[in-house]
Amino acid sequence: MIKNILVIDDSALMRRLISDIIRSDKRFSISDVATNGLEGFDLITLNPTKYDAILLDINMPKMNGIQLLEQLNKMRLKLKIIMVSTLAKEGAKETIRCLELGAFDFVTKPESYIEAKDGAFKEKILTALTFATELVPPTEFKVADKTRTVLTTLNTQTHDRITKPKAFIERKSHVRVLNSAKKIVALACSTGGPKALHQVIPKLPANLDAPIVIVQHMPEGFTNSLASRLNELCALTVKEAEHGELIQKGYVYVAKGGSQLRIVKSRDGYTLSVTTEAARNGLKPCADIMYESLVDTDYEDITCVILTGMGGDGTQGIKKLTEKNNIYVIAQDEATSTVYGMPKVIYESGLVDEVVPLEMVADAITKNVGVQ
Repeated sequence: MIKNILVIDDSALMRRLISDIIRSDKRFSISDVATNGLEGFDLITLNPTKYDAILLDINMPKMNGIQLLEQLNKMRLKLKIIMVSTLAKEGAKETIRCLELGAFDFVTKPESYIEAKDGAFKEKILTALTFATELVPPTEFKVADKTRTVLTTLNTQTHDRITKPKAFIERKSHVRVLNSAKKIVALACSTGGPKALHQVIPKLPANLDAPIVIVQHMPEGFTNSLASRLNELCALTVKEAEHGELIQKGYVYVAKGGSQLRIVKSRDGYTLSVTTEAARNGLKPCADIMYESLVDTDYEDITCVILTGMGGDGTQGIKKLTEKNNIYVIAQDEATSTVYGMPKVIYESGLVDEVVPLEMVADAITKNVGVQ
């Protein structure tokens, strides 16, 4: 079935470039084009179910992308919107705001026409549209033929228990620790992650009894804006991870886009290692790398959290972690995930202790970690 796409951009060049990209793939069709947010808003409200996905510019006259998203939120319209963002600092802040408002994902604009023709921008657009319109499953993952009980939190108003049998990898049970134990929370997310983080991190108490490290799949230049925005909303201090920084309670460290994050032993405790190196499975930062770095630490309780996102990043790292460490794994449920990929993979692996809707993730973290 051909997917209908709406393009909203005030640049004639970008409209033509994006339209050519979409027309090059027979799975998609340009249904309409708008030159500003107000035109786009009129088209959307005229027939909200017409479009399978929308490509939306941020900076436009009459109504910009942020204002359009705000209006759609007021009308409770749920649409798959992909932002087309600049790499500039201000563009990064605006992009984070759009993701906070519910945009499905974003792609960065090429900085020149030559760059736009090299194929990378085309690939980003078509990949984002493919997942937004659900033309392919968010992930495929095979696990061993073993079973294990999973605790699933029940919200009787909006969510059901997961009762479908699954195949699982065996792991040792989580052991409760004393309040004085050394703890850390390690969280991973991808598509839909920024919005999810805005609904989790601000709910955590300032006296949470563990530091938090986060891997959110995002390019360089955007993670600092994400951390800054979260810091404005949180009782905890949220910042982009810096190389050599001592890990402390009361802090949330967001992995730097375009780099890899590890937790390493130092003379004074544990510090962050932020390195520029090759991507793993196309990911910089990669959650598997972050989780693997915790294997040789002496944290007595590691709370692993997997939120919405494409693919299965984090599962292999957590699997290595459970072979040696005492861990508790929390996964977001399908109903509240923007993309049920990463949470599905970790759940089907049998490594999960608890499956919860997004609005209950912060409570699940706090309950397991405790407060000082």
